[in-house]
Amino acid sequence: MNKHQKQFQLLAPAGDFASLAAALQNGADAVYFGVGKLNMRANATVNFSQRELPELVRRCHSAGAEAWLTINTVIYDRELPEVRRLCLAAKQAGVDAVIASDLAVLQIATELQLPIHVSVQANISNCLALKFYARYAEVVVLARELTLSQIRRICRYIQTEDIRGPGGKSLKVEIFVHGALCMAVAGHCYLSLAQDNTSANRGACVQNCRRTYTLQDSETGQEVLLDHQYLLSPKDLCTLPILPRILRSGVSVLKIEGRGRSADYVAAVTACYRQAIDEYLATGTLPRQKLAEWQGNLAQVFNRGFWQGGYYLGESIDAWAKAADSLARRRKKFLGVIRNYYCRSAVVEAVLQAGCLSSGDAVLITGPTTGAVECQVQELWVCEQPAAKAEQGQTVTFPCALKLRRNDKIYRLDCR
Repeated sequence: MNKHQKQFQLLAPAGDFASLAAALQNGADAVYFGVGKLNMRANATVNFSQRELPELVRRCHSAGAEAWLTINTVIYDRELPEVRRLCLAAKQAGVDAVIASDLAVLQIATELQLPIHVSVQANISNCLALKFYARYAEVVVLARELTLSQIRRICRYIQTEDIRGPGGKSLKVEIFVHGALCMAVAGHCYLSLAQDNTSANRGACVQNCRRTYTLQDSETGQEVLLDHQYLLSPKDLCTLPILPRILRSGVSVLKIEGRGRSADYVAAVTACYRQAIDEYLATGTLPRQKLAEWQGNLAQVFNRGFWQGGYYLGESIDAWAKAADSLARRRKKFLGVIRNYYCRSAVVEAVLQAGCLSSGDAVLITGPTTGAVECQVQELWVCEQPAAKAEQGQTVTFPCALKLRRNDKIYRLDCR
């Protein structure tokens, strides 16, 4: 067991092997992921296949982390055999828990003696609902709209009433600490279904809320863009400023949202929260200088601006995003792939399939085993000759002390 699991578990997302590696390399105690379509990220590009499940679990366990499988959509009758097959495959692969909210999944997982975590889609917001789900679950994810005082009250209830899960251990509480927020209650939104016939509750939301909308005068036809605000799109949650209060609230699992995010996002966010948790456990405080540094690192990767504290503080001040896309301070420009890495000389050979690379540029390299790492191009060579700049189509070499792999992707990092 990972040493960090004694008191708190930091739970990170994985949509592919690169983000999985990034999560594990940066201190995640557990990783959650989807297999196939029966999860809230039904897009195949951010899910694993069933045949990849054993390798995924092996990598997690080798790193001392747990592997948690999401089967958290609304389930239809025709899908029940698929749910059972997936749960059987999860049990055979050694998956540590299934995250679900549909009662059919809870029953099937219970029959197979698979540990269950009740998903945020169950919208658990009071003690009696929590007590009901405790008959199935080892961990429950509380509704996102709860305040910290409500969370503390529920955690005290677990202790005073000695609420235990099926395995006899005290029920654990999980909450989100970072990432995208939804305008609806735990994602229970029908905008996507109504306008595009794709259900958010089936993992197929087209995110109508992330768009701008125009107000039109029905008599004159005059249109007004509403203050350039994305009025249905909240900023991203960031709880670093209130992390000590969260750690004192009684929760056990701290969840990072983002199975659709890239490996560098997973690496940066996991690292920041890992360091912050460890700092607080070691010293009882979060120094202002380190807090500013972590927040700066979070701003470098995908974000819609930050709502610091989110619903936990019971406030709705300046909660709406100012843009549909990322406000990250750095942009990634895809350049190409690593053709070779020479370990003895610590030199990278890469083919530039797009864009240009200059000496002094900062680059990001991602891959299924590499995860997400960064380095600076101190020296650049083209055709075995020193060069200040290389263009698309050229093969380049440059020194890098980090171990890379063939076919890793390379990006140039540009500051905004």
